[in-house]
Amino acid sequence: MRGEDRRTGELFSYVSCEARVPADHPLRAIRALVDEALEVLSPEFERLYSKVGRPSIPPEKLLRALLLQAFFTIRSERQLMEQLDYNLLFRWFVGLPMDAAVWDATVFTKNRDRLLEGEVADKFMAAVLNQERVRRLLSHDHFSVDGTLIEAWASMKSFRPKEASCREDRDSGPDGASPSGGRNAERNFRGEKRSNETHGSTTDPEARLYRKGDGQSSVLCFMGHLMMENRNGLVVDAELTCASGTAEREAALAMAERRKGRRRITMGADKAYDTFSFVDGLRQRRVTPHIARNDHVTKTGRRRTSAIDGRTTRHAGYALSQRIRKRIEEAFGWIKTVGGLAQTRHRGTARVGWMFTLTAAAYNLVRIPKLLEAG
Repeated sequence: MRGEDRRTGELFSYVSCEARVPADHPLRAIRALVDEALEVLSPEFERLYSKVGRPSIPPEKLLRALLLQAFFTIRSERQLMEQLDYNLLFRWFVGLPMDAAVWDATVFTKNRDRLLEGEVADKFMAAVLNQERVRRLLSHDHFSVDGTLIEAWASMKSFRPKEASCREDRDSGPDGASPSGGRNAERNFRGEKRSNETHGSTTDPEARLYRKGDGQSSVLCFMGHLMMENRNGLVVDAELTCASGTAEREAALAMAERRKGRRRITMGADKAYDTFSFVDGLRQRRVTPHIARNDHVTKTGRRRTSAIDGRTTRHAGYALSQRIRKRIEEAFGWIKTVGGLAQTRHRGTARVGWMFTLTAAAYNLVRIPKLLEAG
């Protein structure tokens, strides 16, 4: 018998979001990890918020919503609010009842910025990794580092001479329009020598013009850095800086300093880290440098001198670190494709860095349940 296509809904519904989500859904294991980490952060949230005034968006719900944005590659917070309105799975994960109204996208953004002040993204990643069942998955002695470019939310048209950009700002109208051709006027870069010393982006002044290597185009970008433990390839530290030729090594030394303890550790890295100053900095911090040797022949025909010699390369652990360190590209790949950070949607080092760290934590949350199940 053919069923009828009726469109009349029931007056009342007694099925909760919890009942709609399958017991074996992957988000259930992730939700358990997230809730345990947020419980640890509860005292930190108390310090960030006032005791009086209008209630804000609960920070726990806000962080869960931002994690969903990374998990499901949602391109904007406005679209996130739209999907949160009708997607029962999203409502269950965030903790919104069936009949609760979702937040306005602008209000959501303002509340997110409050969490920047408390470095909540770093503390959330640490709270996830410090859980007892997760700590068993981590190596506490062997690590790898690397960096990648995060394209800024700014076009090359915004990269203008600093004096000229200040003058145009004074001459522009209240809507930002320039008298020479509107807000999106044509730019002719032919014959113009541009550098970060003389030029700056009017859209994001903290973005820098940089290229990763020879033969690649220069883009306005930031530089994201990760430290990975070598046992299961989980991210244990993340940092975002302005792009420069020394940013990777400076960030690696900062992350090594945060890992400094009683025991000596190892750090694997690619050829870009093979400099005498960086290797000496690691050894001063009781870090054994497992860095790829950069002893190629230069354009002048001379062979470059590597800072890594036989004292390091003769050990079997060096070859093992060089093989495992390449897994850090998996984290970068997930963050930039699934996490949506190939080009950031935010401006400024603080906001972009906060989202970069939270997206790295989301990468860990996707992998940890599978590792726990396999282990």
